[in-house]
Amino acid sequence: MAQGRKKAKIDPVAATDAGDQKAINAFLTYVEMELGLAANTVLAYRGDMADLAAFCRQQAMLVRRADTGLIGRYLKYLTSERQMEISSVLRHAAAMKMFFRFARTRGYCTQDPTELLDTPHKWKKLPDVLGREQINALLAAVDPAHRLALRDQAMVELFYACGLRASELADLTVSNLHLDLGAIRVLGKGRKERVIPIGQPAQAALLKYINELRPTLVAVKGIQRPQVFLSRSGQPVNRVVLWQRLTQLSRQAGIRHVHPHMLRHTFATHLLSGGADLRIVQELLGHSNVVTTQIYTHVDAERIRSVHRKYHPRK
Repeated sequence: MAQGRKKAKIDPVAATDAGDQKAINAFLTYVEMELGLAANTVLAYRGDMADLAAFCRQQAMLVRRADTGLIGRYLKYLTSERQMEISSVLRHAAAMKMFFRFARTRGYCTQDPTELLDTPHKWKKLPDVLGREQINALLAAVDPAHRLALRDQAMVELFYACGLRASELADLTVSNLHLDLGAIRVLGKGRKERVIPIGQPAQAALLKYINELRPTLVAVKGIQRPQVFLSRSGQPVNRVVLWQRLTQLSRQAGIRHVHPHMLRHTFATHLLSGGADLRIVQELLGHSNVVTTQIYTHVDAERIRSVHRKYHPRK
């Protein structure tokens, strides 16, 4: 079994048949340039298509000649042999459906083997969220004596205050801060822009970092960086640094592993539990479809019960 898995290792797209390579590269250019999908999504689709190409080669089949039987075997391989999470399998299925629809339209293949593919419904796994006490513990875990304490404090406050993705916080620029208006401008997935208000604690932490610490970080390299958050070497922080720092802080706070998306989940859940409208939360998170936001309505069951007890005539 282990040897079989090694053989199934994803090969680069460049190792595929020349015709398949041309079709896949055209598809990746299409989703990036015409659909405007985020760089991380395009990268994931590239890996998914390379994975499919590798499987097709094992089956002595060209990607653009794949039939429904091969697609079925591929999905079974992902779930049974690779034991992928259902969310990853669904992404592979979505990438395939987009690719074959594109390939048939552009003349790279004559049929769409995924046309009748009935993808499984995504399991409703409730997101992990932190309680208010845990948020306070995470903020308290920032050591004031640490050289980057002001930066870390501002990062955690902003994650929780705005529900940002890790990439959005890393890419946030000084020009997109409008602290006089109590808001920031964020460029999210698909290059969609949104304006998010921030609360007083986050504003105060951000101002303190920008006025007292950031100038010393800029001075390390002597280069004016547009990004708000910088490392001790004066370089912009990236998503990996954000994940690592939150992991360290959560360990110091004595709570379970915290990652940026958990703070995003917490932001949304706390807003809804406080009575925020679902559509407003959708706008703040940058979700294109409210269905994506609706998962948070399942989290706060106690609020639903309390509203029922308060307003239903048969208490």
